[in-house]
Amino acid sequence: MSHAILSEFDIVFAGGGTTACVVAGRLAAYDPSLRILILEAGQHTLNKPIHVQPYQYPFNQAPTSTTVTFNVGNPSPRLNGRAPIVPSGRCVGGASCVNFMVYTRAPASDYDDWGVDGWESENLIPLMKKLETYEVQPDRPTHGYDGPIKVSSGGCKLGISDEFIQVGTTYHKRQYADDTNDLETCNTYSPWQKYIDGTTGRRSDAAHHYVYNQAHNPNLQVWDGKRVKRIIFEDKRAVGVEFASDPVSCPDADQSSSIVRASKLVVVSAGAFGSPTILERSGIGAEAILKRCGVEQLVNLPGVGEHYQDHNLVFVPYLAADEAVTMDALWRGDSILQESLAEWNSSGKSLIAQNGLDSKIKWRPDDEELKAMDPAFQPRWKEFFQDRPDKAVAIFCVFAGHVQPLSKPLVLPPRKYMCTGYYTLYPASAGSVHINVTDDGKEEMDFTTGFLDDPSDIIPLNFGYKKTRELLRRMASYRGEVAAGHPDFPEGSAAACREASGPVDLKAPDIVYTTEDDEAIDRFHRDIMQTTWHSLGTCAMKTEADQGVVDARLNVYGVSNLKVADMSISPLNVGTNTYSTALLIGERAAMIIAEDLGINCI
Repeated sequence: MSHAILSEFDIVFAGGGTTACVVAGRLAAYDPSLRILILEAGQHTLNKPIHVQPYQYPFNQAPTSTTVTFNVGNPSPRLNGRAPIVPSGRCVGGASCVNFMVYTRAPASDYDDWGVDGWESENLIPLMKKLETYEVQPDRPTHGYDGPIKVSSGGCKLGISDEFIQVGTTYHKRQYADDTNDLETCNTYSPWQKYIDGTTGRRSDAAHHYVYNQAHNPNLQVWDGKRVKRIIFEDKRAVGVEFASDPVSCPDADQSSSIVRASKLVVVSAGAFGSPTILERSGIGAEAILKRCGVEQLVNLPGVGEHYQDHNLVFVPYLAADEAVTMDALWRGDSILQESLAEWNSSGKSLIAQNGLDSKIKWRPDDEELKAMDPAFQPRWKEFFQDRPDKAVAIFCVFAGHVQPLSKPLVLPPRKYMCTGYYTLYPASAGSVHINVTDDGKEEMDFTTGFLDDPSDIIPLNFGYKKTRELLRRMASYRGEVAAGHPDFPEGSAAACREASGPVDLKAPDIVYTTEDDEAIDRFHRDIMQTTWHSLGTCAMKTEADQGVVDARLNVYGVSNLKVADMSISPLNVGTNTYSTALLIGERAAMIIAEDLGINCI
């Protein structure tokens, strides 16, 4: 089969998501003569409203969306036989252009726990500062004030979030802090900052702030609608990639393959799903998997595609007061939308520059809460959390508006809603991502999420439902539950969901749940618990003996001139929304590659 060799570049990126944009953009700025190519299966995002207008973020998750890939996991008995769906970014800028824009950073200790030379927190904190402009408070020692990515409070304040903090600091007996993203503060209620430019009101993503802003450099090229099939090797040296037009982005294009050469380096940057499958199609992986798919093995690396991890998320809807300010009218496209857009266009303000999320707690259970939780969580607590006070078990938050869950979308009548979100940050379960070939020869993905496989993982979710419900029913805007989005409690249960005329008193007793109620909550979570869009770990940066795929310099074991740079390299889970870590990996990878090439990266 002959391939057209289009041209040669110094560095070719297989994938154009968050980390690829950071690395390519930094390298192009360090040395504008470097010929750099990004190949991305999805389409360009430049100045497209769905990407730059923050309020539009849920539309990227709509079933008809082409800006994400809906990766379908294998059915799991732990999820009541359900096949979970895990979207991943599918556009230039990747998840940074479609995510919820919440600004969260992991505790510094997470990176120290990696135990990888050069990736200790003391080496990474300067890069965390380098990448951001923190517009919230001045002179904070762990924050940066001159970086490409803007962090702000968004375009307007939401009263619902103030109510959440007020109830949290009284009823829930937790402290308040104005910054819980200082790399250590935990278990306090706080405002939730956003990856939104406080001046323009636009999303602050990697594509616009690392790549599109260098359009003047002809040596930095992005080819969209190009799906990378495999890496081309000469002996065991990566010399290029084979790609074809992506059938989703370019349905009418010729599907024949082309090759582009890379004289210095190939960087696989296709995320937790794309990176391991590109390696496997290139002959790098476990022998049994490659043999099953008819791929000749080049390097035996059984860790490729293993150690898949995510965070476990649940959305639960509530009714809100008519006078509450929520995102619902904008998301429905009501008449207020035009007025809000006009304000946003002139000043960068209004609900257009909002995601509906203004407050959170990185939650750890206190002694009383631990006693109330299923004792099966105790071993996990003692082994992992007890002596690590900076590590949260989960994040609890409230949305001003109804956010659709992926697994059980609801059609609700037009009115005002609130929604709790609670998600665990260090679940013990893990899964895998591999290539597979069907009986009729069609390639597909063999994806096992591992969600809830470890019995300890569902326990904080079951508790999270109860605790967040108590928080919301004490908030001034509370008007009851949306029963269809809650557990199916038995008839006559004290936990039955209903509309209400207002909140209960702060000192009201908590709902008492029976064994049957607890079973209903457990069933509900197995039916509805979903991805937090934080997939990672499938090309882990570990020793080869520990099923690692890349070394501390991001080199793929057993070959040369090939690196991986994206969330797939994360050797352990991180207690954060993962955009911050993807940016950080990009900054560190750019330094490593610049050092390898002898380029000054000051």
